[in-house]
Amino acid sequence: MAIDRKDYLNKYHRENLKRVPLDMKLKAYEDMKAHAEGRGETINGFIKRAIQETMDRDNAPGESPDTDNL
Repeated sequence: MAIDRKDYLNKYHRENLKRVPLDMKLKAYEDMKAHAEGRGETINGFIKRAIQETMDRDNAPGESPDTDNL
């Protein structure tokens, strides 16, 4: 029995991806969208890059988390 492309993709997504809902104010979204588009990025790509760069910076040697604003 052959697995079709749709079934394969659904299985792949189920096993390898996690959707993360994000609510934000419309103005912040519009600003982010304009910024991302200005850099030739999608919003999804921009968010992923921003998260990765923040994690890299937070994990850099000598860095400590900023807990002043928590």
